[in-house]
Amino acid sequence: MNTYDIIMKKRDGNALDKEEITYIVDGYTNGSIPDYQMAAFLMAVYFQGMNHEETTMLTMAMADSGDRLDLSAINGIKVDKHSTGGVGDKTSLIVGPIIASLGVPVAKMSGRGLGHTGGTIDKLEGIPGFCTSISEEDFIRQVNETGLSIVGQTANLAPADKKIYALRDVTATVDNVSLIAASIMSKKLAAGADAIVLDVKVGSGAFMKTLDDARLLAKTMVAIGTLAGKDTTAVITDMNEPLGNAVGNILEVQEAVECLQGKGEKRLMEVSKVLSAHMLVAAKKAEDYEEAMKLVDDVIASGKAFEKMKEFVAAQHGDASYLDNMEQFEQAAFTKVVTGKDIFMADSDTINWESGYLTACNNQEIGMSSLVLGGGRETKDSEIDLTVGIRLQKHLGDRIDESDEVAILYGNDENKLESAYQRFVNAYTLSKDNTFNNQIVYEVITKANL
Repeated sequence: MNTYDIIMKKRDGNALDKEEITYIVDGYTNGSIPDYQMAAFLMAVYFQGMNHEETTMLTMAMADSGDRLDLSAINGIKVDKHSTGGVGDKTSLIVGPIIASLGVPVAKMSGRGLGHTGGTIDKLEGIPGFCTSISEEDFIRQVNETGLSIVGQTANLAPADKKIYALRDVTATVDNVSLIAASIMSKKLAAGADAIVLDVKVGSGAFMKTLDDARLLAKTMVAIGTLAGKDTTAVITDMNEPLGNAVGNILEVQEAVECLQGKGEKRLMEVSKVLSAHMLVAAKKAEDYEEAMKLVDDVIASGKAFEKMKEFVAAQHGDASYLDNMEQFEQAAFTKVVTGKDIFMADSDTINWESGYLTACNNQEIGMSSLVLGGGRETKDSEIDLTVGIRLQKHLGDRIDESDEVAILYGNDENKLESAYQRFVNAYTLSKDNTFNNQIVYEVITKANL
């Protein structure tokens, strides 16, 4: 058996067996298979796909490539949440404190930014002093004491995924159902949670562009989790525009705080509350979805969820005073306001309009605008500027006049700011009539409706 033959077999559209998949996963993990061969293999998978059996075998090989975390020392049903990635998606920073404030332990390992999307770990590192790398002993102790810990993926937990994750990011092999499912579920299975809730994004800013593709990914991951003995639920949510008002690491931390104070943007609040409710049901904290949603509303209104976030940040050595006084956060040096006139001028068909409606958005371009500013990674070794990003003033369905502020761009390099501006203003589609009609939560997939 050799790597060349496995690449060729998959390139030609043939199914791989367990030994072949294990061989290439183990070989890349231990360094005997170089980046260029693994990149070729990933591209072959991207174009030829994998069947259900191959995807499951790939998931298990990646989960078994290192240690499996034993969370048996944590009291209660451990529930984890994971998003497939999107622009402005900071729900983990909101959901975690909500769930923990209700007595359900959340022991979460998260990743860094992938492509045009942001990573939870990058965002948390925007809080001065916050430590995303702690020992397994401290991780378990903190969850038992505060109910919540979010850390970076350790070197020994699904190390194959960590290497493959970084390589996919720079070889244009991110948006493939089998690779996404295996990446997510290998980490979730290795991380040891009892129950898993998945937020599967669909739309122009997600890796899954159509509802059919998102449904396929959701069902694939629920099936893998179910076969592994985990209570797994997938919620399919919209990503045709940024989730919330903020795109960018520190800006998204600030918006998460606003949500926990009950002042968040309505779409972001809805997604966060729906995910929280399903997590509570999976943890048997509530008998049904309606009871769970009432619990979520109560801990936000009472301030308990926000207090839990401050407790969690302090436990991981972050300066929680920044959450009470967010003006302390470091800010970008330059800003550029995008007006309605800028959007009209970018579309020659609307240049003579006095007003119109935002009816569609190339959300990936919004994410790329943030990346151009320095808020995302162009290569796996790129450094992220935590202060840059975008704050939206208008959303799809909103009417805009020439003088209206649509967004504010934040940057530390004026040339990058101008490049991001050009991408941003060309990302929107306008119409004279309000034709926008889009829901935020599409479907919920469980083992019962696979």
